Amino acid sequence: MRHLRLVSLLAAALVLPLADDGTVVRAEAAVPAAAAAPRIRAVTLPDRAGPPRARGSWGGPAFDACTAPPLDTLRAWRGASPYGAVGVYTSGSQRGCTQPLLTAEWVRRARSMGWRFLPVHVGRQAPCADPSHKPGRIDPAKAVEQGREEAGEAAGALRSLGFAKGSPVYLDIEAYPLRDPLCGQAVVDFTLGWTAGLHAAGYRSGFYSSLDSGIADLAAAARAGGSPMPDALWYARWDGKADTDGSGGLAPDLWSFHQRVHQYHGNVEESFGGAALTVDHNHVDGPTAD
Repeated sequence: MRHLRLVSLLAAALVLPLADDGTVVRAEAAVPAAAAAPRIRAVTLPDRAGPPRARGSWGGPAFDACTAPPLDTLRAWRGASPYGAVGVYTSGSQRGCTQPLLTAEWVRRARSMGWRFLPVHVGRQAPCADPSHKPGRIDPAKAVEQGREEAGEAAGALRSLGFAKGSPVYLDIEAYPLRDPLCGQAVVDFTLGWTAGLHAAGYRSGFYSSLDSGIADLAAAARAGGSPMPDALWYARWDGKADTDGSGGLAPDLWSFHQRVHQYHGNVEESFGGAALTVDHNHVDGPTAD
C-alpha cells in the first residue's frame, strides 16, 4: 500500500496546473505556501545557578544492569572485563527492578575498585508512551514543576549514596511515538525543569532516551533556543557501533564537548571472571560520577 501511494503522489506531481491562456503555472505559485508550525517551541527557564563545575569527563566502555550487581561480581568484572563504568538506577518511582544492594557503602566499595558511575533516575514518562509498564505520566500543564520535583528526588538520592556535587544523573525517558507534538513538548518542558532543578541542587543534568523520540525532541528544542538544556545526552540506538558519533540522528554540533553516551546493544548475557550478568552495552564520552 505504501508503494502504491508513493506512485500516485509522483503521478500527481507531474500534472501541472494551467493558467487561462494555457501556459503552465509553477506549482509554488499556484498554491500559497503556509509556514509549518515548529513541532517543539522554545521555552526558557531561569537557571541562576547554571551547570556546576564538571568533575571531569571520561571515555570508554560501560554497562548498565537493572539491579546494582553484587560487589563480588563487580570485583571479578573489574579485573577481567573491558568495562570501566556502570550504569546504576539510583532513584525514581518507576524503576524496573528493586535495588537491595544499592547503599552508600556499596558505592564506596565499588568506587574503591576503580569503577565510575552513570546514575539514572526513572520517574514520570511521556504522556503518549505505552502505559503498560510505567503508568506514571507527565502532566503537560505541570511539566516544568514536575521536572523540578523529580530533580529534587534525584539529588537527594545522590547525596544519600555519597555522590559528590557536580556529579551527573541521567533522566530516563523511555521511547514514545512522535505523532503528538504536545506530548513531545511536555517531555521537553519536564526536562528543562529537571535540568534547572539539578543545577540549583549542585548536580549536572543528563537525559537518556531513544534517538528517535526523546533525543529528537531535545535536539529540536536546542535548535529552537530552549534552555536550560541537559549537560549530557545518553542516546539509545542499538546499531552495534561502540561510538558517540550520533548514529545519523544527532548532529555533530549538539552536545559535542564530551557530552554523550551511546547505548548501542541491549539485553546481552555476559560472563567475566566466572560471574554472569545481563547488561546493556554503552560507549561513554561524557560526564560520570566517581
